[in-house]
Amino acid sequence: MAVTNSIAGASRGLGWRTPLVIVICGSLIGMLTFGPRSSVGFFMQPMSLEFTWGRDVFALAFAVQNLLWGIGQPFAGAIADKFGSVRVICVGALLYAVGLVVMRYSSTPLELNLGAGLLIGFGLSGCSFNLVLSAFGKLMPPEWRGIALGAGTAAGSFGQFVFAPFTVAMIDNVGWQPTLTVFAVLMLLVIPLSMALATPTVAAADVPVAQRQSFKHALSEAFGHRSYVLLVLGFFTCGFQLAFITMHLPAYLVDRGMPASTGGWVIAVIGLFNIVGSLTVGYAQNKFPKRYILSFIYFTRALATVAFILLPMTTFSAIAFGIISGLTWLSTVPPTSSLVALMFGTRWLATLYGFAFFSHQVGGFLGALLGGIVYEKFGSYTPVWWLSVLFGVLSALINLPIVEAPVARPVAQPA
Repeated sequence: MAVTNSIAGASRGLGWRTPLVIVICGSLIGMLTFGPRSSVGFFMQPMSLEFTWGRDVFALAFAVQNLLWGIGQPFAGAIADKFGSVRVICVGALLYAVGLVVMRYSSTPLELNLGAGLLIGFGLSGCSFNLVLSAFGKLMPPEWRGIALGAGTAAGSFGQFVFAPFTVAMIDNVGWQPTLTVFAVLMLLVIPLSMALATPTVAAADVPVAQRQSFKHALSEAFGHRSYVLLVLGFFTCGFQLAFITMHLPAYLVDRGMPASTGGWVIAVIGLFNIVGSLTVGYAQNKFPKRYILSFIYFTRALATVAFILLPMTTFSAIAFGIISGLTWLSTVPPTSSLVALMFGTRWLATLYGFAFFSHQVGGFLGALLGGIVYEKFGSYTPVWWLSVLFGVLSALINLPIVEAPVARPVAQPA
């Protein structure tokens, strides 16, 4: 891994960018970018009431956001892999901030899709925790990498824990428009924090001939590798479940007779316990096969969902579902990104993880959109809950055959 070593050496050359500083700054970026995004469900009811929209209108904007986040992620990753991460993160943060402002002034579905959908979606592809984790993979020494990936994922969840009750309180006290303005200002803090995650550009001349690989060849190798394809397919379920719950769980709880504050606390609990789940998985993946960890996570989600929709709805059952969901929420990310790095190295890590994340976001698009469509048609979310269970079981099975080993590459023979 000469490329990895040169990158790590370059980061050590900047004395202030110690591994701890890099982890802290990257974690703060993950918290700031994921927090507002995970609280989007709390804006659905006040905006829908004010503009007399159906839930499907807001669900479409959120679905578009998920899809464009996924579409933009491989391209953002490829640019970061080639030219460094800082400029990508800064542009993403600016797009995110502008999208929040446009959402704040939206009064038609088209404007909502432009702000909450297009701008925030592409903004997230450039500044979300995916770019942070890719930078960690390149900058962290091997002994730091597992815990750094877990910490970066957990930071997004801590943002969810902080922003969920904060969002509910802000909307109740000052309204949804000023709340979005505050979020836009906070997003600008990402720009100075990104300086700690600078990864140098990698020129072809710096890479040993035996390790040079073009963008096209990297994609061909990855999608011709059975284990990578299985990993990508399994990640679809994670996106479906997360987007559906983030978008529709607050409204679902109100429909079942719970106060709006309960939804805020459940989303917050998910974020809080995902800190535990992500850090635990970040550590456990160094001890246990990653494919078994992923299979266990997906199967646990399916069982928790079955219990949640069949048992009587109470504050206790809602919080209990939040706890279990939190422990498995983003804990799929550390083993997924680690498996990509293990299979193909870190040269094109942001790009290849970006394509895996595209599958995740296609699932997110369908989860958010189907939730709104099914509710408007049947007045119930039940069919989507059961579809989530089915996808969870399938992903648990899909991850089991994954081979955890570097891809076999031909070695140049001497003349």
